[in-house]
Amino acid sequence: MINFSLSDEQSQLQGLARKFTQEEIIPKAAHHDKTGEYPIEIAKKAWALGLMNTHVPEAFGGLGLGVLEGCVITEEFAYGCTGIATAMEANTLASAPVIVSGNDDQKKEFLGRLTSEPLFAAYCVTEPGAGSDVSGIRTLAKKVGSDYVINGSKMWITNASVANWYFVLAYTDPSLKHKGMSGFIVPADASGITVGKKEWNMGQRASDTRGITFENVKIPEKYRLGKEGDGFKIAMSAFDHTRPTIAAGAVGLARRAMDESIQYATTRKTFGQPIASYQAISFMIADMAKDIEAARLLAHKAAWTIDQGKRNTKFAAFAKAFAADMVMKVATDAVQVFGGYGYSEEYPVEKLMRDAKIYQIYEGTSQIQRLIISKEIFERS
Repeated sequence: MINFSLSDEQSQLQGLARKFTQEEIIPKAAHHDKTGEYPIEIAKKAWALGLMNTHVPEAFGGLGLGVLEGCVITEEFAYGCTGIATAMEANTLASAPVIVSGNDDQKKEFLGRLTSEPLFAAYCVTEPGAGSDVSGIRTLAKKVGSDYVINGSKMWITNASVANWYFVLAYTDPSLKHKGMSGFIVPADASGITVGKKEWNMGQRASDTRGITFENVKIPEKYRLGKEGDGFKIAMSAFDHTRPTIAAGAVGLARRAMDESIQYATTRKTFGQPIASYQAISFMIADMAKDIEAARLLAHKAAWTIDQGKRNTKFAAFAKAFAADMVMKVATDAVQVFGGYGYSEEYPVEKLMRDAKIYQIYEGTSQIQRLIISKEIFERS
C-alpha cells in the first residue's frame, strides 16, 4: 500500500516547526542576513523545543526519529531562512558519521553533548584544494604511541567557530588514496586548532562558514571512528542521511519564493489587471508549483528508503540534484515575477535567490550528484 500522508506525530512536528518559523525565524531573517550574526538564540529555542538533533537515538538523549521527520522540520525552517536552517541542520551532518560508525562510548560522549545542552558540531572534510575531489585532501593523522597527531587545513566548514567538536577526515596512509583515509572526532578545545575569519558569502549569511587549521593536534586513539582506512566510507555514508534533508531545505526555500510570487502577482496590476492574469506570469508560477511538489516527493522517498534500512544512495542523489536545480530556477523566476522590485533588497526574493545558489554546490555539487547517479545506473544496477 502506498500512503503519501504524514502520520499524526509527523504532522504535529510539522505544525510545531511551522509555528516556530513564523514566530522566531521569519521576523529575524533579514537581520541575520545583513549582519551575518550567528542565530544562537534561535537555535537554543529550537533545541529546547526538541526540533534539533531529532535523529540522535533515544539511548543517547535524542528522539530517535527518522530522516523523513528531519525533512519535514527542515522544510519549514528553510521556508523562513535557509541560512538559519543550515546553522541548525549542521549538527545532523556532523553527527551522522558518529551515528553510523561510532561505538557506544563515542556515541555516549559526543552525541550526548548535543542532547544534554544546546551545543553544535561541524563536519570537516572540504579543504582549500579538495572539494568534489575528496581524495585530494592533504590533512594527515599520524599515529604516535596511543595518540594521533593531526596536521592540515579545512575550508568552508559550517559551524566552525561555534562547534563543540568536529568530525575530521584525514589521511593515515596517503599511498592508499581514499582507502587510506580515516575519520576522527576532534574536540574543539584541543590544543593547536585555529579557526579562521567568517566567510562573507553570497547567501545563507546566518550560517557560520570558516576555515580551520589543525597544527599538531593530538587526540587519543579512542576518538578514531571505525578502523584505519574506513574514513572515506564513513564520510560518504553520512550524505545518504543528510542529502534528503538538504533537498527538503531547497523545497522550503522554493515554497517561500512561490508564495511571495503568488502574493505579488495577485496584487500588482498592469494595464488595469493583476499580473497573475497574464499567461507569462501564471505559467511561471504553475511550473514552480509542479516542480516543488516533485522535489518534495523525491526528498521524502530518499528519506523513507533509508529509514526502512535500505540503501538510498541513488535516491538521495536524485533528490539533491533535482531539488538544487529546481530551487535555483524557482528563486530566479520569483525575482522575474517581481521585476525591478525583485532586484531590490526591500523585497524578500533577492535574498531567496542568493540563498538558493549554494544548494547546487554544498553537500556534493549538482555535477557530482549526476556522477553518482550515472555510477548507480551503469555500475551498480
